[in-house]
Amino acid sequence: MTLRQLRKRIDALDLQILRLLNQRARLSAQVGKIKKKRRLPILDSEREKRLLRRLIQNSRGPISMSSIHKIFSEILRHSRQLQISNQR
Repeated sequence: MTLRQLRKRIDALDLQILRLLNQRARLSAQVGKIKKKRRLPILDSEREKRLLRRLIQNSRGPISMSSIHKIFSEILRHSRQLQISNQR
């Protein structure tokens, strides 16, 4: 495969990742509304720990455990921020 072909495939994957992140954000906003109704805290640290552990255990690629943790910790941080902003 050529460099151009590889980059084209990467570009397509980037768009898919963006679409999935936006889907996740919409779901997270809905979760925030439920948490507000039930007067639950935004942060569920035990759930986040389980999620990160599950993602790391299921990774079969070249991405390091540390990188997976960093990437998804950032996604979770943004999800919490979205939930907070929707509760105001």
